[in-house]
Amino acid sequence: MHREYKKRFLRRARRVVLKIGSQILSSPAGIEEGRIKDLARNLADLHDQGKELVIVSSGAVAAGMTRLGLKERPKTIPQKQAIAAVGQIKLMALYERHFSRFKKNVAQVLLTHEDLANRQRYLNAKHTLRTLLESKIIPIVNENDTVAVEEMKFGDNDHLSSLVATLLEADLLVVLSDVDGVYDRDPHIHRDARLIPLIADVKKSKEELRGNTRSPLGTGGMASKVSAAEKAAAAGIPTIIANGLKPQILTRVFDIKSEAGTLVLPDENRLAIRKHWIAYNLKPAGEIIVDPGAYDALVQRGKSLLPSGLREIHGSFGVGECVRCLDIDGKEFARGLVNYSAQELAQIRGLHTSKIEKILGYKSYDEIIHRDDLVLL
Repeated sequence: MHREYKKRFLRRARRVVLKIGSQILSSPAGIEEGRIKDLARNLADLHDQGKELVIVSSGAVAAGMTRLGLKERPKTIPQKQAIAAVGQIKLMALYERHFSRFKKNVAQVLLTHEDLANRQRYLNAKHTLRTLLESKIIPIVNENDTVAVEEMKFGDNDHLSSLVATLLEADLLVVLSDVDGVYDRDPHIHRDARLIPLIADVKKSKEELRGNTRSPLGTGGMASKVSAAEKAAAAGIPTIIANGLKPQILTRVFDIKSEAGTLVLPDENRLAIRKHWIAYNLKPAGEIIVDPGAYDALVQRGKSLLPSGLREIHGSFGVGECVRCLDIDGKEFARGLVNYSAQELAQIRGLHTSKIEKILGYKSYDEIIHRDDLVLL
């Protein structure tokens, strides 16, 4: 079964996003140039086969430490940003050196969360990356650590890789880890841990693994990798999580006969690209709690959210911002873009739409959140 699915997805995988973490590119001694050399050789082979490749690469801080001869990671944000600035040049120089051996051109693309949260900048990034791919250039994407502060950060490059894959409507996301894939328990502790070769329902599997007292999600950054696969699956993109420390791993990943890694299948009912953007690119600016009637209308009947179903408002947000939608038990079930600010919602909460203009003096919309701007989670 695993091979049948892998064969189906690999045959049509023309555009591939590859995430390479710092644990793959570095050791306690710093950046491991030999690993970049080996990956460049494998990726050049794939590029020669006609695949469009995008690399999401960590390692700027590790490269900066190597360049400056530092033994301990910096502790303050300004120190990390300064070392990342030094390291980014070093990291790109290594990629450029080793890809040039195979006559491949690379390009540096640095992003912050704001670049993908702002709709216009999101589209600009999309057009730039597509133009690079059309020109047979391999983009190397990283978070812009030199300027990103907490509210501008993606959180990790696993998350960034899933957003880039969705942005480009990639055919496959490959996430390299320091273990062979997703296990049923922590393989570093339990010798009888079994590799899970195929995950058909990533949401269900994630909950099952999280509920396991010997869950592997707490180690090796596996939780963020499974979450990245979940986001990609929602956009209809399959993910392979494999061990980037093993020689020729990419050759094995793209070998139909090989069962290297864990294959995470995409959701059958994929989200539209804009709704995926709302659900995963935007950071919620507040929360609203709806009553059972409104919950049923949204979830079961596909309706928009009206003022009459609004119970509570939390946070300070403006028109057009993203908010979390909670049921009366406080469980998030949707996200959406609001047509009114938090201050305005506080005045029209629980009212019929016919009363909006009387209370506010104007009525922009009947709906608090239109169905087209609402994503059920």
